[in-house]
Amino acid sequence: MKMNTHEHTSEVVKRLSRIEGHVRGIKKMLEDGQSCDQVLLQLSAVKAALNKATKILLEDHFDNCLLDKNKDKALEKELMEFRKIFDGFLSLK
Repeated sequence: MKMNTHEHTSEVVKRLSRIEGHVRGIKKMLEDGQSCDQVLLQLSAVKAALNKATKILLEDHFDNCLLDKNKDKALEKELMEFRKIFDGFLSLK
């Protein structure tokens, strides 16, 4: 499988490293008997961070794999319309 490098690859990798550390911290919280509400709050933060990393990677994929490789102007218009809908969907909480 071909390796793709996108504009924001290093940003996503950094985010994933922070998420990884955060998850280790949550595991330690559980092992130390921290309150469930605090653990759940931290899990929610990890989920939001993972969603943000996913959004960045999806946007990069769209821009660098779909739009840049497309030579059909009619399809490009359809892709841009889809991007608007997609962006709105990703903004939902």
